[in-house]
Amino acid sequence: MKLHLSAYSGQNMFTGYGTGYVMVNQVRYENNLIVLPDRIIEDWDVESFERLAPEHFDFLLSLQPEMVLFGTGATLRFPHPKLTRMLIESHIGIEVMDTSAACRTYNILTDEGRRVAAALLIKNL
Repeated sequence: MKLHLSAYSGQNMFTGYGTGYVMVNQVRYENNLIVLPDRIIEDWDVESFERLAPEHFDFLLSLQPEMVLFGTGATLRFPHPKLTRMLIESHIGIEVMDTSAACRTYNILTDEGRRVAAALLIKNL
């Protein structure tokens, strides 16, 4: 699906997504990644949902977002609470959703000026 933006804000925004990919500012990404308004971290080192570890979420904490949108691919799956505990204890919101919903929600929150991180599982090895 291609997303249409009302105006380019100079920040990273999702411009499309589909099975096995997302597009940020018209650039296609096919690996797990983290998108922030001012930074893209390509090839987020997560092998699969089943291999998520606390370190993956600790890394998100180091980025200092006010909220994390965790996109779990085409299927909504919730990580074990012990994985996200550090974010919650640091008063960083975390919302779990499928990747397409995470892309849409990220665009809305970023357009509102929020410091949001979209941590997306796109490729499961």
